[in-house]
Amino acid sequence: MGQVFRRTSFNGSALIRLLSRLADIDAREPAQPTADRLSQWFGWTDAISLSAALDGAPATTAQPGTRAPRNTEEGECQRVRAALANAIAEDSTFGTSKDATPEFTPYRRRYLARQQAMEAGVGSLRSRLRSALAAKSPAMARLASVDVVMAQVLEAREHSLLSAVPGMLEKHFERLRKAAETPDEAETDSGTQPTDAWLDVFRKDAQDVLLAELDFRFQPVEGLLEALRTQATRTP
Repeated sequence: MGQVFRRTSFNGSALIRLLSRLADIDAREPAQPTADRLSQWFGWTDAISLSAALDGAPATTAQPGTRAPRNTEEGECQRVRAALANAIAEDSTFGTSKDATPEFTPYRRRYLARQQAMEAGVGSLRSRLRSALAAKSPAMARLASVDVVMAQVLEAREHSLLSAVPGMLEKHFERLRKAAETPDEAETDSGTQPTDAWLDVFRKDAQDVLLAELDFRFQPVEGLLEALRTQATRTP
């Protein structure tokens, strides 16, 4: 049976590396192997669910004479991802603007809105891909069931990580503002007034974090797509 789950370790993701850089901390890879750490996140009920998904008979199997176009799911994933990425890139809150506010609240509000849009879009795609897998073969149906269990196991930790991002950005925002409000010696001697250039830096950083989060959220989707591609190569 192929492998669906493609979530990289949190520390190894581009999102964590970027947040670590903004917070000026060292995100080292843990010494413990990923598989060992992952096993610690499973409760006994999770283990039972995973065992049932691996060993049990699938609830849905392919029906004779029915075959969805192979590129339909991949095209939809590309469309949704492009739409989410474009929405981030074109969001005026994170763009260069003379009307940018020096308060963090609007940025928090917009970041949360983008997170909600990503969660809805990725969740819908993931469900659709599971259904497509389940209709291919009994083995693919079991993979879809495994993905459901893995999503349930990782949901709390993923939510904990991603819900903390706005707070980390707020600290970055305050550090940049404080640095801008504290002129260096050359600026003091020349009488130069502080500028809002730090806001441009922050907005670009926040936009980069959003795009990295989009990549992070799409990892399970890519895993499901890869399983569908593998199945397609085996289907005449």
